[in-house]
Formats: sequence, structure tokens, C-alpha cells
Amino acid sequence: MVPRTLLLLSGTLALTQTWEGPHSLTYFHTAVHGPGGEGYRYTVVGYVDDSEILGFDSNTPRPRLQARMQWMEQLWEEQGDTPFWEEHTREIKLNEHISRDNLNRLRAHYNQSEDGSHTWQEMTGCVVRSKGSFLRGFSKFAYDGTDYVALNEDLRSWTTSASEISWNNVVRVPDADVRRVFLEDTCVHWLLQLLEKGKGTLLRADPPKTQVTHHPTSDHEVTLKCWALGFYPADITLTWQRDGEDLTQDMELVETRPAGDGTFQKWAAVAVPLGEEQRYTCRVQHQGLPEPLTLRWGEKRMWAQSLSSGCP
Repeated sequence: MVPRTLLLLSGTLALTQTWEGPHSLTYFHTAVHGPGGEGYRYTVVGYVDDSEILGFDSNTPRPRLQARMQWMEQLWEEQGDTPFWEEHTREIKLNEHISRDNLNRLRAHYNQSEDGSHTWQEMTGCVVRSKGSFLRGFSKFAYDGTDYVALNEDLRSWTTSASEISWNNVVRVPDADVRRVFLEDTCVHWLLQLLEKGKGTLLRADPPKTQVTHHPTSDHEVTLKCWALGFYPADITLTWQRDGEDLTQDMELVETRPAGDGTFQKWAAVAVPLGEEQRYTCRVQHQGLPEPLTLRWGEKRMWAQSLSSGCP
């Protein structure tokens, strides 16, 4: 987006020490060129931390910015077509045209036919500390899933991952200084006000529902799975231990996954000899827990909550 200093809410924002950070505002842009030039589509998704707050889809009957959370919908109803919504939509549509042009330029540069499907993606955002001061910013682009050009850490120049020295003659990206101002100023301003407006949802800490399940795999071995469901934010640590020693290299750990209801889920598994299950414990660390939780197969803990019968 082109940087602009916009006001989302009126009044002065007062940060407090209870805003544990860091916090981030991130925009994901994706432009797709369908086979034969058909099916061009441009989408944008905005996140504050792990929560999707807004979206845009060029394939809708009336493309415009859409709120993705109830408090954002209330903000829309309260403020209507204010500069925040109008300017976001205008800049998104401008970026849509630039992205389409970049796709066409790249296909021509690499001598690619109309028959293939190609994508041009952008991830841009800022991160603030607990007290609301700027911590870092980032902006990078990818073509067909491969990194193409990224803003350097000092936010003052671009570096390309492509082999061409003249990459800037192939694609259009914002001036580095313009993007830096957006990241350090406008993005931070929006993020802090979004955190204030949506603090009841964005700054919550839902503890995980946890349980260890037991799965025989042979006559002499079983698999223990440590489950964590329904937690927010997404940052969580599950670690299996044997007699108090970490088994990081010996356990199977899945990526944290969205549950579809605004919360997240995760599990970690370890294979253990049959009859030695009590030597193994799962340690769970999460912002919503008063202290790290230690789980053992068959052992109940005061704040450990049973999973639904749908879990294997």
C-alpha cells in the first residue's frame, strides 16, 4: 500500500503495561494469472497477530474491503466509509493493477506462455513492542512461490533473489523510502488503534484444553500424544520429556493449526516402550496458563481439560 497517515479512530490512544507484546499487523496480497489469461484474481488478507481482521477479493460482485471480525463490523457500522475503509480499498485496487502488470511483465521476461498459471505475492507488515514503539518492519514479494525481491532490514533498499541485475526494470515495487515511512508510521498507527479497538478479542489469552492420549502400535511399543486445543494466541510450546530430559529430536510435532473458530490446535507425539509410559511427561507452555503445565498419561491436572471424543 502507498503510505498515508490515516485516522482510524478519534481520540488519543493510551497504551498500558498489560499489552504484552510484541504485536504485528500483516497484509498478504496474492495475484493469480489463470491459464490462457482467464481467471485473474487478486486477494488481500489482513492480520493483527494471529487474527484475520479484513479481506478483499476482486472476484466478488462489488469488490471492496470486508471486515472479518465482529468488532471490525461494528467499527464499519459506526464509521461507515471513513478514510480508513476508503483509502484501504483505493490502495488495494491500485495495487491490484500493479500486480497484474507485474505478472504480465514477468511472464514476458521469462518467455512464458498464456497456458500456465502464475502468482505474484506480497507480504508486508510491522511489529511493535509492548509499549507500542516500532520494533521492525518487513516487505517482500514472490513470483510463483519463489522469493523475488525483499526490503532490507534497515528498510532503506531492496534486495533481489533473482539472477537479473536489472530486476527493477522488470517489476514495479514501491520506493524503499516510501515503504519505510509506511512501515514505521502509518502501519504502526493503524496497528495500535486496531489493538485498542479490538483489545477484548485481540489481546485475550485463551488457555489450551490439554490431554495425553495412548495409542498402541505394537506388542512392545505405544505412542503417546500430547494435545492442545482451543488456545489463543497461536504461540505455544509442547515438549515431551523422559525422566525430566527433553526429547525434542525424538518426538513428532505438527505445526500449529487454526481450528476454524479463531483458536488454534497442536499436538506432539512420542513412541515409548510398553509399560514405561509413566516415565514420560509433556510440558505445555502458553500465555493463557498461570504456569507451565506438566501432563502424564492417565494423570489428571486441575486445569487440564478433556478433549472431545472426536480426537484420536
